[in-house]
Amino acid sequence: MRRRPRLYFSLRSPYSWMAVEQLERRFPRATDLIDYYPFWEPEPRLRQALHDRGAEVLYTPMSKAKHLYMLGDVKRTAARFGHPLVWPVDQQGQEWELPHLAWLAARRRGEEQTLYRALVEARWHRGERIYDEDVFIRVADAAGLDGAALRAAEFDPAVRTEAVDVLEAAWEDDIFGFPYFRIGRERLWGLDRLDDFVTALEEVYGEHSSPAAAPAVENDPLDGVPALLADRIGAYDRDTAGGCG
Repeated sequence: MRRRPRLYFSLRSPYSWMAVEQLERRFPRATDLIDYYPFWEPEPRLRQALHDRGAEVLYTPMSKAKHLYMLGDVKRTAARFGHPLVWPVDQQGQEWELPHLAWLAARRRGEEQTLYRALVEARWHRGERIYDEDVFIRVADAAGLDGAALRAAEFDPAVRTEAVDVLEAAWEDDIFGFPYFRIGRERLWGLDRLDDFVTALEEVYGEHSSPAAAPAVENDPLDGVPALLADRIGAYDRDTAGGCG
């Protein structure tokens, strides 16, 4: 295998959140053996910088039917894994540079795992808007990090160049949804491909993983979902829904 396994994740995506949670629980050395790549829909200047390199963003709009399915499936899947879930109600048209570029800056300090954990808990356990400047700084500070410095990473030229680098890597790897796993020649998209990725990791590194979670009891998939979210198509993912979201 010429390069280390890759995991493409998005702080916006509920499927990405659950996949990373399960991966790191089942394969504890994941953060040591896998290269993590953040992804988000870039704002116009970063998108133009990406375009100048001959790369694009492989995202397409989501239908309302797919969006409604995703809401129910996320609720059902979170229950199956035993994850607490508080639905964040995002602002429409919100840009996601702040938390993702902050993660890149945190990685330079060796703090990316601490920041990641704090952000996903704030977003998915408490329903907070982690792209909001005040919320982000508060969450990062509470985790023992320098929230103001990490927030400023969005405007750091070196971090912005690195942001284009990771977006270009996603283009080169044909990434169109999250979570997305690469190991050797294998390309695995979606939470329901996590078992295959873990098996491949076991084969490469000769380690054994923990078992997967047991199935959940089925109920109304949209029970408890805020009514406002029903019409916010693409609130969490643009084109990824279902078990392979």
